[in-house]
Amino acid sequence: MTNPYVEAFTQSINDPDGFWAGPASDCHWYKKWDKVLDDSNKPFYRWFTGGIMNTCYNALDFHVENGRGDQAALIYDSPVTDTIKTYTYTQLRDEVAKFAGVLDGLGAKKGDRVIIYMPMIPEAAIAMLACARLGVIHSVVFGGFAPNELATRINDAKPKVMITASCGIEVKRVIPYKPLLDQAIELAASKPDHCIIFQRPMEKASLIPGRDLDWADEMAKAKPADCVPVAATDPLYILYTSGTTGIPKGVVRDNGGHMVALKWTMKAIYNVDAGDVYWAASDVGWVVGHSYIIYGPLLKGCTTILFEGKPVGTPDAGVFWRVISQHKVKALFTAPTAFRAIKREDPDGKLMKGYDLSQFNTLFLAGERSDPDTLKWAETKIGVPVIDHWWQTETGWAIAANCMGLHQYPVVHGSPTVPAPGMNVQVVDPNNNQVKAGEIGALVIKLPLPPGTLPTLWNNDAGYIKSYLEEFPGYYKTADAGYIDENGYVYVMSRTDDIINVAGHRLSTGAMEEILSDHQDVAECAVLGVDDSLKGQVPVGFIVLKSGVTKDHAQIVKEVVQMVRDRIGAVASFKTATVVKRLPKTRSGKILRGTIQKIADNKEYKMPATIDDPTILGEIEEALVKIGYAGGRK
Repeated sequence: MTNPYVEAFTQSINDPDGFWAGPASDCHWYKKWDKVLDDSNKPFYRWFTGGIMNTCYNALDFHVENGRGDQAALIYDSPVTDTIKTYTYTQLRDEVAKFAGVLDGLGAKKGDRVIIYMPMIPEAAIAMLACARLGVIHSVVFGGFAPNELATRINDAKPKVMITASCGIEVKRVIPYKPLLDQAIELAASKPDHCIIFQRPMEKASLIPGRDLDWADEMAKAKPADCVPVAATDPLYILYTSGTTGIPKGVVRDNGGHMVALKWTMKAIYNVDAGDVYWAASDVGWVVGHSYIIYGPLLKGCTTILFEGKPVGTPDAGVFWRVISQHKVKALFTAPTAFRAIKREDPDGKLMKGYDLSQFNTLFLAGERSDPDTLKWAETKIGVPVIDHWWQTETGWAIAANCMGLHQYPVVHGSPTVPAPGMNVQVVDPNNNQVKAGEIGALVIKLPLPPGTLPTLWNNDAGYIKSYLEEFPGYYKTADAGYIDENGYVYVMSRTDDIINVAGHRLSTGAMEEILSDHQDVAECAVLGVDDSLKGQVPVGFIVLKSGVTKDHAQIVKEVVQMVRDRIGAVASFKTATVVKRLPKTRSGKILRGTIQKIADNKEYKMPATIDDPTILGEIEEALVKIGYAGGRK
């Protein structure tokens, strides 16, 4: 007997037109589509061709006109400024319409680009939605990105207007944004006509006459702008993701498919309904922020939380519980890194006591592999399902998930469960042949990709084909390796370039990381392959210990080495690990394994633009030298 997930998945693959027409009918269209899936120009598939709609109308005006005007749309919770501010759907629509009027008054029209370089404040959401209201294509760049990285995005997107704030706040440190913006514009060949600056009280930015405009001044004199109808296939936004060449790739998201898919996922995957409170603890500069702070929850009619803070330090490791309790959050979506940080600071969950979490139903983790130890800790302490799900900037929503609104499968630690409807996930070998259940290979998605995924790269169709479609014809290359077991569960083991070849044996560093994370004293870890003259590559482990551990480091290393030998065998050749204070990460919490690997192999590397703290790399190099790597070998 089938369940609703099986029925949905089967129809989505065998009858995509029939399947996606259902969720599409739940949205507002000025003109209905001519075709659900247009495959007339393969491999450039398009969804809902001929349809005319507006994403902002569906996210705001639609709800105001259908009785949700007084419901909270967005709650701004900022422990770093001790601020909580709530916008109803009516209030948010009015603010967005007025800022759309500001952009319209500056000549920003449908198809123009606007770069948004903002901290986690409501004005970032207002700016994004105002662009969508006008059919202007926004490109959000993570606040605080280095000027040269912002300049490359300016040159590619060629924005008519740029929007920033005077500063961002990192825990207690104020980071001025305006000097970074000015340097980026100076470096860029393409120049914006205007920059709009939101002045925050903790830092006043100086404005360049003629180019720079004050947000408050412009809003005071603006006339609200109506929604501009756009084609379903028109771009909604460009989001840049790192490219292997160092040149960022501009992932394009269309309006129609994105609207349909994201609204549908809110119930199907996250099991939230209109009126529920949903929190994605991410940043608007990342894809999670686009999909699940701004668009998904508002399209569904939920209350979304925009959080300006950190899981620890604002003020402590109990802040997540405070937010969940205070705002009656039903579902939280964050990165495993956040919970590793909470677990490290408060391993016994003492800071959870005293908070009412009775409304809280589900914790969703994504952005990196969720180690079973962190999953188990969260399950035990919170007492709700902890769902690992797998997706990418390019896909915009989950590739694989336990679809809680369709059918809840048993949670298997280490697996994001099953492919989401529309995602025909398969595993292939280097010759593009499907492998047997349980065998590791390249994880790919059979074309066409479902709605809401990238239709191409910005002004770079050739790059889209080369990056994603060329290596495995007929499939989208995820660049992740893993396997699908006999029960249909997907296992994402590592990036394909993180499958290491040890004396001819293909081994997953992800599997080794799972073992290391099981050690009672390990808070988080990374395993990567480094060059070895005898075996090609050998794995090296980096472990961060839990707070308060006083045990001898050499003994802990000895124990984790034995654990890998016990569970994988001598074939793993896992003999070396080192204890470090912290691991180098991106600002979104991903461990910079590739950079560590280059340091270990004594190769040149480029300082990653997204690194959270560059000083960590020196600590990593010292640790590697002590164990005979990073130039330490003779």
